[in-house]
Amino acid sequence: MDVLALRESLARLAGNHRWTWVPAMRRLWARLDGGTLDRHPTLIIADVATSDLEALLSEDETMALVADELTYLDELFVDGATDPQFAYFSPEFGISDAIPQYSGGLGILAGDHLKAASDIGLPLVGVGLFYRQGFFRQAIAGGQQAESYPTVTPESLGAEATGITVHVPLPGREVAAQVWRMSVGRTQLLLLDTDVAENSDTDRAITDRLYGGDRLHRLKQEILLGVGGTRALSAMGWNVPVYHLNEGHAGFLVLELIDRAIDGSDLSTAIDKVRKSLVFTTHTPVPAGIDRFDRKMILPYLELWATRWGVPAAALWELGADATDVKDRFNMAAFALRLASSANGVSKLHGEVSRRLFAGIGIGDDITSITNGVHARTWVSEDTQSVFDRILGAGWENGESEAWDRVDSLSDSAVASLRHIGALNLAQLVSDRTGQVLDPDALIVGFARRFATYKRSTLLFQHPERLASMLTDNNRPVHFVFAGKAHPADAAGKELLASIVEFSHSAAANGRFTFIPDYSITIAQAMYEGSDIWLNTPIRPREASGTSGEKSALNGGLNCSILDGWWAEMYDGRNGWAIATSDAPDPVLRDRDESEATLDVLDMILAEYHEDPAGFVGRIRHAWKSLGPGVTAARMINDYRRQIYMPALSRAR
Repeated sequence: MDVLALRESLARLAGNHRWTWVPAMRRLWARLDGGTLDRHPTLIIADVATSDLEALLSEDETMALVADELTYLDELFVDGATDPQFAYFSPEFGISDAIPQYSGGLGILAGDHLKAASDIGLPLVGVGLFYRQGFFRQAIAGGQQAESYPTVTPESLGAEATGITVHVPLPGREVAAQVWRMSVGRTQLLLLDTDVAENSDTDRAITDRLYGGDRLHRLKQEILLGVGGTRALSAMGWNVPVYHLNEGHAGFLVLELIDRAIDGSDLSTAIDKVRKSLVFTTHTPVPAGIDRFDRKMILPYLELWATRWGVPAAALWELGADATDVKDRFNMAAFALRLASSANGVSKLHGEVSRRLFAGIGIGDDITSITNGVHARTWVSEDTQSVFDRILGAGWENGESEAWDRVDSLSDSAVASLRHIGALNLAQLVSDRTGQVLDPDALIVGFARRFATYKRSTLLFQHPERLASMLTDNNRPVHFVFAGKAHPADAAGKELLASIVEFSHSAAANGRFTFIPDYSITIAQAMYEGSDIWLNTPIRPREASGTSGEKSALNGGLNCSILDGWWAEMYDGRNGWAIATSDAPDPVLRDRDESEATLDVLDMILAEYHEDPAGFVGRIRHAWKSLGPGVTAARMINDYRRQIYMPALSRAR
């Protein structure tokens, strides 16, 4: 292979995002970009010097890696392309930091869903929007969150032009959207982009920012995602039998499906046909989290379709009419539940909560649950993967119990060594990003998530004297590492974040409480690798699932959490710690009680960590054994295939 062939080979590997879950490839891209993977490899390859490629040609190990990855890509498609049978619609997809098309947990889950589908060969295609400004980058200015929105292009993120443009009807006009394609292993992801010349400036900006703009802007984005995404699938030549709504944001795809089914029939008959093809996953456990639109705002958009079909607009309104105490709102969750053939929550507890929340709405009483999982090869550190591959053997990343049973073969020293390496790596990141010093021998407590009020990031501050005492104890040192973003429009969330930042610089923090700005996948990976304890303090039962604790668990971190989401069903008394919840009806008293309970548990953890290291390591080993089979995206995607997708495919056919 010469330099030109190597550049072409690397460009091919950059164009398929399988590299996002191959640590050696991520390391190679970072090396070619000066040590960090801040840019998409497509840009790195375009800029890499010929001399650097010549140096790679002389490295047998690197060239073997490139050859192996090229062979793997060839084998992915050895049987030819298979038309997708399942279309997975989501407003965001978190695949890599180099692809800023995600904001948080919903997008990360969607990215893991695509990767897991690729791993098992599930014929699934993702459908989303391409945001030219993505989600915001975070800086801390004057102790407050400041947002910036760097502009990106599809080509710079490894997207391929399909040459397809779809048109979506909006009041008084049609909006054009070009269709881009990304490859995620063998899974394809279609992304719609309205920044095209034939649109007005206003319509070109529909896909400007993820969750940007006002409610009308959001409505237009969701119509584009649902209707335009469905048309894009057809324009690709795919007759997809099953449509999966990852939350209600893409619910308007039903309008396009009804339009195809209503030919010569009435609306109810067309809906019955469409229902067989539609499955819905809800992610919200509280009414406030449901996507809703005012009647006056949405009626002109519904009237377009009602006029086309010769039915009253009221008939379409009733499909999404809110059945809660909020009147004159079109409820996207209710819309999906009235039209889907199956629906699920994302943990057992969330399934129970959802059945109560949506009782009497469509199939709300029949909501099942599939607990979220995480893509192991993406989230487990390279060092830990290497040990697991050698000791546990094949299958650990797929959640195979037989493989995870082999963790008993890991010696105490091997486990402790892995944890120490992770702590050193996190300490280096903390130093690079904040200038603070993190003692790798301290108990490291991680907390990273969206700064929403129900997640209670400042719960520990309810008892400042106890927290300060803990942070100044030199006999049992502890270091808290926090990260996360608040939604730009969430004033309360921004206040919580500012409180965290202020405390991190206070004398009471004693240099042992760090906030890392601009939370990202890279920061998350370092925190999962290096945190001994993963702290989670939501108001129960408002955490639908929560997957950050699952990622920490796979890396050997132990969960200390309110019994909510996935933890409520997987905690066994020894694989981590449960924080007691309060029965106090007053939220102020409840938070004070649960803050004290959290500090009580942390005191117990500190004692065990510093005084009984063998017992702590044994707890890690037990957590791996008991949680490994349950928290992987491989388990999750197989649950979806068995419980949701295949039954829906049978109905649709």
